[in-house]
Amino acid sequence: MRESELLMPAGSLTKLKTAILYGADAVYAGTPDMSLRTQSQFSLEDLKEGIEFVHSLGKRIYLTLNLYTHNRDIEKLPNFVKTIRELKPDGVIMADPGVFRYFKQHAPEIKRHISTQANVCSYETVNFWQDLGADLCVLGREVTFDELTEIREKCSDIRLETFVHGAMCMSYSGRCLISNFLANRSANQGKCAHCCRWHYKLNIRLKDGTIKDLIVDENNKDLFEFLVEEDFRPGEFIEIMEDERGSYIMNSKDMCLLPRLDKILDLGIESLKIEGRNKTEYYAAIVARTYRKAIDDYRKDPKNWDYKKYMGEINTLQNRGYTLGFFEGELTDIAQNYEYTRTLGDWMFAGSIVEWRGGDAIFELRNHIEEGDWIEFLKPGSFENVRVMFNEFEDAETGEITSRVSAGQGKKIRIKASQFGIENVKDILPKFSIARRPSNLTPENETLLRKVQEEYKIESK
Repeated sequence: MRESELLMPAGSLTKLKTAILYGADAVYAGTPDMSLRTQSQFSLEDLKEGIEFVHSLGKRIYLTLNLYTHNRDIEKLPNFVKTIRELKPDGVIMADPGVFRYFKQHAPEIKRHISTQANVCSYETVNFWQDLGADLCVLGREVTFDELTEIREKCSDIRLETFVHGAMCMSYSGRCLISNFLANRSANQGKCAHCCRWHYKLNIRLKDGTIKDLIVDENNKDLFEFLVEEDFRPGEFIEIMEDERGSYIMNSKDMCLLPRLDKILDLGIESLKIEGRNKTEYYAAIVARTYRKAIDDYRKDPKNWDYKKYMGEINTLQNRGYTLGFFEGELTDIAQNYEYTRTLGDWMFAGSIVEWRGGDAIFELRNHIEEGDWIEFLKPGSFENVRVMFNEFEDAETGEITSRVSAGQGKKIRIKASQFGIENVKDILPKFSIARRPSNLTPENETLLRKVQEEYKIESK
């Protein structure tokens, strides 16, 4: 069995270090200027520090250069390549053939990885890129498991990477034009407006050509449903739902392949990729810790491995509902979330330990906490957690004591080591350790969340 690295996104230096702390073998990061990571929070100095940090621990880091270039972008390449050669990452992720050629000519020592944006979905395409000198191909999310198996068999001497968790795109591996038309923001230049997540309102056109709102109210909401029928699939009706929030006709659920992780590991895919560069440190910690444990447990005892052991943790994340995506072929009718576009989960990001001052943890808040509340700290390398109850809060800078604290502007509180109730807490919960708190879902959101979780159970059987 080939070893499979767990590859996590790093949208900032803090997220990079969090992902490594919680079990990532490698991370991928980028700068806003020349990648599809326009919301990257990395400066050049951050990248240098991140690369040194990762390499000091024997881990790997890949930088992204995966936009599709226009003429205006080409003049930036010489300086970018010069900087990359100085930084010495473990590879550069790219999609544009021109960028690939430029790197091959001017930085041949840098390993070249082919991005999912290049739409690699067949073994012949993998062979094409390998012949040109690619070291790794990231396969498109549209690749089924049967196709993945055949690609692995016929492309045995090149490294392969496949997505196992994260947001799905309604377009072909992200090659979307909707955002260009509706928001004048190019997805292929890293500026997607996520129009597939927007709500769309139903209207009716009268015979005289006027357009009217289609009013659905308490008097008529139970009289009819809205169904879409495609010309070449007569009799196959797709329900379109609309409520006071609108309709979400292109809103995919998030990919989660934990139920099929054993099959992917058996294939020997070298890199298992997690999407989520703009997600929180809590997302990085939970996904890295969960998939790390799932991978390690399977390697130790594949016969007794059961994905259900890990779903409880993954379900703590804010998500749109999970799906297996294209893994088993055609999408099912429950792979989309037509009811809402926001993310829901049982837990929320509470904050993180940003430093230890003597015996005190300095905790930066990401959510409000009140007297009598408790939060749960996530142990790296273990599913065990540490709960801390608060009766009062001490401001880390001023020493002011309050009964409630809110996040914002880097708000930090001081937590004494004795409050954790465990020995050697500084070793167990080092800097960048993450904490969470219950979400306190409304009854409506609780119902929506349980519904998508039940749908995922059905899809995963």
